Amino acid sequence: MSKQMLHLYHINDLHSHLEQWPKIVAFLKDRQRLHDENDETFIRFDIGDHADRFHPITEGTSGKGNVQLMNEAYLLNATIGNNEGITFSKDQLDHLYDEANFQVLVANLKEKDGCFPKWAKPYEIHALANGLKVGVIGVTAPYKAYYEQLGWNIQDPYEAIETAIGKIRSQVDILILLSHLGLEADEQISVEMKEIDIILGAHTHHVLPNGLHTNDTTIGQAGKFGVYIGHMKIVWDEKQRRIEHVKADCIDLQEYGSDEESEKLLLRLTEQANKNLLEVVTVLDQPLDLEWFGDSAFTSILAETIREWCDSEISMVNAGLLLEPLKEGPVTKGDLHRVCPHPINPCKIMLKGEYLKELIHHAMTKELESLEIKGLGFRGKVMGRMVFDGVEIVGEELEDGEYHVQKITVNGEPIAPEKVYSIGAIDMFTFGRLLPSVHYAEEKIYYLPEMLRDVLAWKLKTFER
Repeated sequence: MSKQMLHLYHINDLHSHLEQWPKIVAFLKDRQRLHDENDETFIRFDIGDHADRFHPITEGTSGKGNVQLMNEAYLLNATIGNNEGITFSKDQLDHLYDEANFQVLVANLKEKDGCFPKWAKPYEIHALANGLKVGVIGVTAPYKAYYEQLGWNIQDPYEAIETAIGKIRSQVDILILLSHLGLEADEQISVEMKEIDIILGAHTHHVLPNGLHTNDTTIGQAGKFGVYIGHMKIVWDEKQRRIEHVKADCIDLQEYGSDEESEKLLLRLTEQANKNLLEVVTVLDQPLDLEWFGDSAFTSILAETIREWCDSEISMVNAGLLLEPLKEGPVTKGDLHRVCPHPINPCKIMLKGEYLKELIHHAMTKELESLEIKGLGFRGKVMGRMVFDGVEIVGEELEDGEYHVQKITVNGEPIAPEKVYSIGAIDMFTFGRLLPSVHYAEEKIYYLPEMLRDVLAWKLKTFER
């Protein structure tokens, strides 16, 4: 027989939307039976951001519950996304894959001494049952400031890919890249590194219904949250020793049935996680009320907490970060995770007074207050009012419905245009164009690995009676 059939299935950016997982497992089991009947080789990959700490199972098991679920899929390899790489501490990531029955590949992540982590390899070569030799390389997005502060050495992914290509291309028939870099990067790689046959992508959540075919490379990406699973059917010409054809598609799993064993595992993991999250952090002698578009005790405490944690002159946080008020009585880790689930860290922004003034004016607009945010680590619904600590803002709401700032003082003094102020804030404000004035920051200092709920726990412990 001169033709071989190889089927690839890839999952990306599940972000702990675990309600989809039993459907994914059921689908993969069905496909396993189908390909076995047709004597076709079948391999599976995860391209990162499987774990997201917004979910109680991920939070309550430090991501190890996700790995147990991934084991059900019998993956050949996985790479990490930024959610695995920079929302877990170094120690947590070092032990995240202790029980994995698949090999994690990350060619551009190393220890400070230049060695690869004990749980990761840059690439792997697989001799498949049909005689094909497949090489797989993994890379992740290089969030340099974060990885370095967490104790990692993150490298340029392009250089890491080129190094790996040089070591394995001559040894394999098909070369696959697991890329948590985003579609734009994948397209660039497909043009510049023609040695790669298949790129399975992630990070930017694109749905590529038929893949992208550039030069002799095929790129696949299957959206987010497990709504789709990616599939590629590769026809290999034995005589010519080359890929004859690749057909890519994304399969919608919304209406697919669930695997019963997978659902049972999810229930067990839920019980385990909930038990771990029952740890009491503090006991409140009065409730902490919450308003997204007005003043409230809980948002004031959050702003005060960020100012203290960052040791800054002032602080600013958006009220939408807190999803629910806290009741009087015991407050558990689970409570804090429920009210503040975001994988968001505190940060300090050093900004000249002229830009701080501009920032405050923008932050007080109704447009920003009512903005519905997607991504940037935010797992809530709406931005909400910007809440400040250490700064006095005087103004009034006029007929246009806007709050017009008339006077701003810090420590009783008007803002000095050339003075650099330290602002305790959240890392979300430093990404994208949410607050354009932050672009002019003299310095940005990130506080890791603690997330907002960890910092809140630290503060609320002082409330114990």
